[in-house]
Amino acid sequence: MIAAFDISDVNPNPARFDLKKCEAINGDHIRLLDVKDFTERCRPWLQAPFAPWAPEAFDEAKWQAIAPHAQTRLKVLSEITDNVDFLFLPEPVEDEASWTKAMKEGSDALLRTAREKLEAADWTSAESLKEAVLAAGEAHGLKLGKAQAPVRVAVTGRTVGLPLFESLEVLGKETTLARIDAALAKLAA
Repeated sequence: MIAAFDISDVNPNPARFDLKKCEAINGDHIRLLDVKDFTERCRPWLQAPFAPWAPEAFDEAKWQAIAPHAQTRLKVLSEITDNVDFLFLPEPVEDEASWTKAMKEGSDALLRTAREKLEAADWTSAESLKEAVLAAGEAHGLKLGKAQAPVRVAVTGRTVGLPLFESLEVLGKETTLARIDAALAKLAA
């Protein structure tokens, strides 16, 4: 081995720690967890001091319902707080960048139509909620991706997050429609 070694073959670049690669690997391991194990490992991030909601606002049934969907989206467990806060806060977070990006001209008309369609939808099925938002988008000449953005921001406060229709189903009809109404009032102001 000593005879075969030549210092000129040694790479002069220093080694570095690739955080993005590490997070990607961690995300893969999170997705491999059993859902029950995942829900337990997230518990510290769903309580003070990390959780921005009051302890009594935490709803175990909602957490258990949304956990399998959250598990597919996380890179690190600490991301769970921002992904599920809309379920436990009385109002969605105010993210001005998300609001500006999603609430373009015509968003008010789209939200009114989406509200009508969602009010008539079957709330026991995420697919039914998807069809309602899709129908609202088609009524305004929009594809699903563009139609769901204002609904997502009105309900969750952010442009990205957990699967929208499963989130709406877990959040519930009354709260979802109230948040859309609040967004319409903000757009009218």
